[in-house]
Amino acid sequence: MPHLELSAGSLDYADTGGPGPVVVLVHGLLMDGAQWRHVVADLRRDHRCVLPTLPMGAHRRPMRPDADLSLRGLGRILTEFIEVLGLRAVTLCFNDWCGAQVMIADGGVERVGRLALVSCEAFENYPPGLPGRLAGLAARVPGGVAVARRALSSRRLRQLPMFFGYMSKRGVPDEIMRAWLQPLTRREIRRDYRKYAGDTRRGKRDLLAATDALPAFDRPVLVAWATEDRLMPPDHARRLAQAFPDSQLVEIPDSYTLIPEDQPAVLAAHLRHFIAADRSASSHEHADPGKGRPAGPPRISPAHHTDRNDG
Repeated sequence: MPHLELSAGSLDYADTGGPGPVVVLVHGLLMDGAQWRHVVADLRRDHRCVLPTLPMGAHRRPMRPDADLSLRGLGRILTEFIEVLGLRAVTLCFNDWCGAQVMIADGGVERVGRLALVSCEAFENYPPGLPGRLAGLAARVPGGVAVARRALSSRRLRQLPMFFGYMSKRGVPDEIMRAWLQPLTRREIRRDYRKYAGDTRRGKRDLLAATDALPAFDRPVLVAWATEDRLMPPDHARRLAQAFPDSQLVEIPDSYTLIPEDQPAVLAAHLRHFIAADRSASSHEHADPGKGRPAGPPRISPAHHTDRNDG
């Protein structure tokens, strides 16, 4: 797997290559790009998919001991990753974990052309639900990370609501989960995990403070939310869509938070349509600068159809 040298340390990433629109897909806590594997299998035929492995516990290269791995620190790492890789006009996608708010507040989205927020952390929901609170507790209690790793290694325990039971209706395959948990056997990786997951008080403060900056992001935003999500409140989807001047909201049924695991084909179709529609609108505007996009408030679109809501 290729890697980039960043100020915080070496960051692994996967890159499908190709000449299509660039999509950067960001994973959640204790996960890596495999979280998006089904979506990538669909998109890669006409998009370049780039998947960085952020230092949230499933990474295999420890960060420098002095690296800032707070919520805002991870946002800056992601901004630097996009810059160093030389990417522009990317579609930046988040699911579960979300650094978009702090990146916008810190001016770290210059190279982002579109944003996709897929059932993710927002507003006061940080860390999200009981699993998020337990992850924070494990990071702060001596030996807690090792206990959590052993619990998550058991499929029976992993499917409890306090762990991954409310993350995915289908369940994460054992081989994927084993790969995500293996790096936690290393002390340096546990150190990195604790630096992020144990910093929930500052993270919640920074996430809330950054919310005020969302209207400044004037590029297209797709908010895709699981209608049966148990961890990310459905009303947060509407609030997020209303916070951006150029947004659309789609609701996806029969899924929990990990939509890339539960409904990857539906999500991939929405992403493809979202990217293609914006590229088409942009080309028309360049051809006729006098024509802008039609104004209107965000609307909810059913899972089989997408309505644009551009302000």
